[in-house]
Amino acid sequence: MNSHINYWLMKSEGDCYPIDQLKKDKVTPWSGVRNYQARNYMKEMSLGDMVLFYHSNTKPIGVYGLAQVIKEAHADITALDRRDDHYDERSTVEKPIWECVDVKYVSTFSKPVTMDEMRRHSELSAMKLFQNGSRLSIIPVTEKEYNFIVSLL
Repeated sequence: MNSHINYWLMKSEGDCYPIDQLKKDKVTPWSGVRNYQARNYMKEMSLGDMVLFYHSNTKPIGVYGLAQVIKEAHADITALDRRDDHYDERSTVEKPIWECVDVKYVSTFSKPVTMDEMRRHSELSAMKLFQNGSRLSIIPVTEKEYNFIVSLL
């Protein structure tokens, strides 16, 4: 276990898996990610890492709460399930291509920290979220960025 905490922004479509669902479930595997860089970020995650839970493709777009990594990268079983939308015939039990981490619910913000609000703060101008072409579902954030977003509540 890494004694240093890292910080991440993990995107979920608000109509697919909202933070309210994570609150109800308490814990979920962050499965179904089919981008190599996002998968690699999950492989870098450690127990205790903190997550900004971000709703994309919803109104308003933004950070809705917090989660925490409670299980490090392991095989994403949705890649092995032929009935699942995220099935990948190249992935096998012996050689899984896709991995995921498990996250637990921490809290829901009283109001979302919207994308527009985050853009207005120079303290967040270097965030990977705002880089051109940044469409990854998982993005590392710095401790300062994480703390600043949480302070906007």
